[in-house]
Amino acid sequence: MKKHIKNLKYIVLVMVISLTSCLDDSLPNIGDLPDFTNPTPFYNVEDVSSSEFDCNDVEISANYDFNFQAGSNLAVNGTQYQWSVSPSEGVTFINKDLPILEQAIRGELATVVALEDAIAKLEFKLPCEPNPAKVDVLEAQIAGLKVDLQAANDNLSETTLQNVANLEAQIAALPAASLQDRELIFSFPKPDVYTVSLTVTDDLGKSETTEKLITVNQAVPTIPVPEIGEASFEDGSLFDGSGDGRDSWRSPSSSRWGSVFQINTDSNGRGEGVDLPDGVQAAKFPADGTRTGYQEIALTPGATYVLTYFTTFDGLNTFGDLTVSIVSTNANSLDEARLASNTIASRTDNNVGRVDNVFKKHALTFEAGTNESAIILITNTGVESRIDAFEIIVKQ
Repeated sequence: MKKHIKNLKYIVLVMVISLTSCLDDSLPNIGDLPDFTNPTPFYNVEDVSSSEFDCNDVEISANYDFNFQAGSNLAVNGTQYQWSVSPSEGVTFINKDLPILEQAIRGELATVVALEDAIAKLEFKLPCEPNPAKVDVLEAQIAGLKVDLQAANDNLSETTLQNVANLEAQIAALPAASLQDRELIFSFPKPDVYTVSLTVTDDLGKSETTEKLITVNQAVPTIPVPEIGEASFEDGSLFDGSGDGRDSWRSPSSSRWGSVFQINTDSNGRGEGVDLPDGVQAAKFPADGTRTGYQEIALTPGATYVLTYFTTFDGLNTFGDLTVSIVSTNANSLDEARLASNTIASRTDNNVGRVDNVFKKHALTFEAGTNESAIILITNTGVESRIDAFEIIVKQ
């Protein structure tokens, strides 16, 4: 028995040695298999276009830029890339690192850039502002910001200036983008449908091609956000520093629309125990329902908006509610505003299940339709009601 076990050990040892020899790849082509797998090309694309319009929605400039990045080749390590585009007339190419370096410069000059952007935003409004008093205020604000901008430039440190110079040198040294780059930016000349193809070749000379249709859409102006005057009912919050918190909310006729609401002031002065959502004042509507809030705002036809605000009720034993409506400017009185034909949207909230004097946020979504303006109308019934902190956004 021992003899048989000893012989078996020798047999196993010989088999291990034999297998090891077979796996030895020190000799060429031993254990190798030919690679019959073609590369697997694919790419990602991101629209990084930008455009600029004046306040009359006239296009000033438009850059139809798209970032293309080839995916990694899943077959072998070494790969080559070849892009093509059709139609190709007018298409140019940008090194992928250019916007990264430009953004780094903006980061170094953050204060200067913020002031430049603020000036540009105000200058954008000037040509289309019909109110001479607002024009004067805008021009004064621009003049003040330009003084701040000069001071910010004067206070740039040597380190910052050197960092900017280094980044600008890197931009100057960037090689031109090539259709053989793995990642690059295509700058299209105009809106159209383009075919972008990518051919990937591996180290064994095997190639595969993929292509996509890229739709470049016409640049359109950004829909402006409507301005709500004295949105949080604060004193001195109008464009010229005036206002009693409700001047923007007075109707054309108190006999037809009701008298403007009252003002509720937070006696804590934004200190401990504050219960107002914003600032130190809110609009107050007495329980008799005789007060209203009325403000006309500009709209962009076809746009959708979301209006948000906060409400609270003083007293829960008697039923009470507060209504915010978006009303057509065709309405000439409170009675006409309540007609379905003049109501664009409306939301009513009541005090059932509410906590006394605790504000709750609400949202009212509405479509402008063909309207270029509309009325925000606030009414109440039953108990003293308060409202605060209006905001409006364009729903994308």
